[in-house]
Amino acid sequence: MTPIRLRTGRGGKRRLSTRILANQLVILALTGLIGFILFAFAQRAELDRSYEQRALAISRTAAAEPQIKQAMEDGGGGDAVQAVAERIRRASRASYVVVIDLHGVRHSHPIPALIGEPVAEPVVVKDGRAHVGTDQGATGRSANAKAPLYGPSGALVGEVSVGMPERDVLGELWRELPTFGLYATLATAIGAAAAYLLARRLKRTTFGLELEEIAGLLQDREAMLHGIREGVVAFDPDGRITVVNDEARQLLGFGNALGRRLEEVMPEGRLRHALDGTLTGSDVSVLTDDHCLVVNRMPVTLHGRELGAVVTVRDRTELIGLLRELDSVRGLTDALRAQQHEFTNRMHTLAGLLDIGEHESAYEYAIETARSGQALTEAVRRHIGNPLMVGLIVAKTTVAAERGVRIVLTDDSALGDDPPHLRRLLTIVGNLLDNAIDATAEAPPCDDARQIGLTLVESDELIFVRVADSGPGIAPGSSQSIFEDGWSTRPERDTARRGLGLALVHRLVQRNGGTITVSEGPGAVFTVVLPHPDSAPAPAPAPAPAPRDALISTALPTGGDR
Repeated sequence: MTPIRLRTGRGGKRRLSTRILANQLVILALTGLIGFILFAFAQRAELDRSYEQRALAISRTAAAEPQIKQAMEDGGGGDAVQAVAERIRRASRASYVVVIDLHGVRHSHPIPALIGEPVAEPVVVKDGRAHVGTDQGATGRSANAKAPLYGPSGALVGEVSVGMPERDVLGELWRELPTFGLYATLATAIGAAAAYLLARRLKRTTFGLELEEIAGLLQDREAMLHGIREGVVAFDPDGRITVVNDEARQLLGFGNALGRRLEEVMPEGRLRHALDGTLTGSDVSVLTDDHCLVVNRMPVTLHGRELGAVVTVRDRTELIGLLRELDSVRGLTDALRAQQHEFTNRMHTLAGLLDIGEHESAYEYAIETARSGQALTEAVRRHIGNPLMVGLIVAKTTVAAERGVRIVLTDDSALGDDPPHLRRLLTIVGNLLDNAIDATAEAPPCDDARQIGLTLVESDELIFVRVADSGPGIAPGSSQSIFEDGWSTRPERDTARRGLGLALVHRLVQRNGGTITVSEGPGAVFTVVLPHPDSAPAPAPAPAPAPRDALISTALPTGGDR
């Protein structure tokens, strides 16, 4: 079977890979910029904390100077405090080193005019702890630290406030930002390369289809799958079900089958073998309890890759029924045409007798002719009480006789006026007789060879049916396979599909708790046992062999399987 090959197209203003790459580059650029800004702010805060700790270290160093401690405890301060503080300030490159007493008066400052002036904020080291923060003082914005100042006696005499200029913090930050920018640029470049590779992979995954095409295909698929009157089932390369439309759920009885394997949702049988590809060929016929299905499985490939398979399931129940009915009508028409010729011959004979004046012979010939057809019907009625079954048998007899086949109704046959399983029994007997007629008609043209034995027995618990023909029979080892859908030894006819009659009989018998068997070798013998609806299945003893001299007729031909 020719695999399905998917075709790719081009649509949209820009290719999908280009749009994906452009969007990812914009996202990478924005995230890189935002990350760079956030990192700069974080680094600025980290530098502020670092410079505050440096200022704290300088303030503690100044607070530990013996000259400052002694001068401040003596209460004089003076030039010694200013000189030492300025020396420390210049050595540490601080913005200021200010010594303040407990009253908030400055005793040192980079601006000498401010010495002796009180500070604006209160003295915060009276709690005995150091404090850090940011200060906006006379020298500008600085990272500030204040350490408590103790005299030689250990008494708190003031505080030392040290500030690191903000320009130093910003300068160091600006020196570090190019490195951060390089890292951000490198990360963006790596992300862009990854985005490009991802876009190419997505392009291969979507087979070059653009977004508009994918959306259009999805809409078309949904409309097609659920709008057609044909079941569609798709499988991935691992054999899992990926698509099931509404018609397939109805025909196959699938419930929640998506993502599951076929063996998980369907029992072993011919239908599963047709769906999974075990049965090859086109238009595989499968008979279920409710439908006659035609299954086709087609592998799907694209650019040499196996993508799975698509299975289509068509319901041919009504069509097969109509074709078989048409074939039956055709057979009946042939039989009626043959009877017309026979009737014409009889009328010519009768007219000839009258022309030559043999009125007595003509009368006897007419009486004999009228009684022959009625005798056949009465012979069947002696054993069969139901008129539908009588009509079936009488009709089949005519068709069989035209093909040179005699049907023998055994003397032990006995069927009541209203037997159980009547409609199913009509189907079973009709199909078995059709097969027997087809098989027997192939036998050599000998009177003793071309005949069929039919037995119908109704008891209190079951119905027994046996059809024995004198055809070529069933090959050894085929007694079970003949009941499978599509099994036949005869070629297809124009109007009817072979291989369904015996499968239908087998299903009807099994669904009603009965059994059906067939003998192997020349002259096939089909035996059916149907229990009554209110009784359990029970085997019946086989009736005695039937004599081959009681004629019966057959139903409309529905097409044999052998």
